[in-house]
Amino acid sequence: MSELVRLARFVDRTTAEGPGERTAVWVQGCSIRCPGCFNPHLFTTRGGTPVSPADLTARILATGTDGVTLLGGEPFDQAAALAEVAAGVREAGRSVMTFTGYEYNDLKADPRAAALLKSTDLLVTGPFRNDKIDNIRPWVGSTNQEFVYLTDRIPAALDTPDRLEVTVTPDGEVAVNGWADPDTLDALLDGLSRRRGRPASR
Repeated sequence: MSELVRLARFVDRTTAEGPGERTAVWVQGCSIRCPGCFNPHLFTTRGGTPVSPADLTARILATGTDGVTLLGGEPFDQAAALAEVAAGVREAGRSVMTFTGYEYNDLKADPRAAALLKSTDLLVTGPFRNDKIDNIRPWVGSTNQEFVYLTDRIPAALDTPDRLEVTVTPDGEVAVNGWADPDTLDALLDGLSRRRGRPASR
């Protein structure tokens, strides 16, 4: 029986989490816990919604996007289950982009990571470093993080502009996709809350 994915968040369509229009999947749980991480609420393995790899793959493919971006939390802490998802997405002709706080050489040496690496087209590696903020390249938070192209399915697209997507629901809940430094994000959300007359939430 397949392991379940601990799903924290699912966004059907986004242009802020990789090249093209993608589906974004955040998983719950991270053993790396980088200081200053944008998603510290995803550190704990408690929470999230258990979902089978088959059901998650079907949900991704139903969106009709260019592919999926796996984020967290830490995808390689759930490598076996996400490898099934990634393989299913690839078999359908879509691309897979995976973010990880682990270094590529460490993953290559870990047999538990092999299947997910095999089904990933673009790997973004390395821990977030609060002292090395990257304001130039898209999708990453710090300059030490690397883009590793494992196939040619996703073309090199580092000239793609960095995007921050903000969605406000009718009841005032604010959701943010993409990366921004805390000062920029706080200013943005403060402006939204004042404009709408209610607190903004991340």
